[in-house]
Amino acid sequence: MKSLPAISGAVVLLCAAAVPALALAADEDAAAFTRRVNAFVDGWHDDAAHARPAYFDKMAPQGVYIGTDKTEVWTRDQFRTWARPYFERGKAWSFTAQRRNVYFSPDRRYVWFDEQLTTQMGTCQASGVLRNTGQSFLIEHYQLSMAVPNALNADFAKAIARHEAETGQPAQAPAKGQ
Repeated sequence: MKSLPAISGAVVLLCAAAVPALALAADEDAAAFTRRVNAFVDGWHDDAAHARPAYFDKMAPQGVYIGTDKTEVWTRDQFRTWARPYFERGKAWSFTAQRRNVYFSPDRRYVWFDEQLTTQMGTCQASGVLRNTGQSFLIEHYQLSMAVPNALNADFAKAIARHEAETGQPAQAPAKGQ
């Protein structure tokens, strides 16, 4: 019987821990939450278009950005260093969503999305993972890719192979952090 108070206490603690997650989910309906996610991601893209440093503040410190080149696998701070010349000139890159699909965990702590973008490279596709901080979101992972039509894949693959042979690039990207 001595363990009954301990078990009761553990149950109360577990229930109390679940309340913030339930509060996140109950604060707004799914449509409003999705609009908030879209506004955040659109704002992030707009920060890049206008070279605002807030762009990097919207990424988690351990967040990862994967660009279109196989060598472009960066942590937030590595990405900031790489992008510095673009941001210093006052305009980085301009991505505008053509469409976006948003999904989220039942407690709304995590959001994942995919999007098609209008970019200076033509249409690109991307996917990302956000963590809900309660006040806003942080980008944990973002991967950008060029949308290559299937009919062009064979020629595109040959062009990449020629480029790698001419430049001596390895067939695989270096591991993250190398």
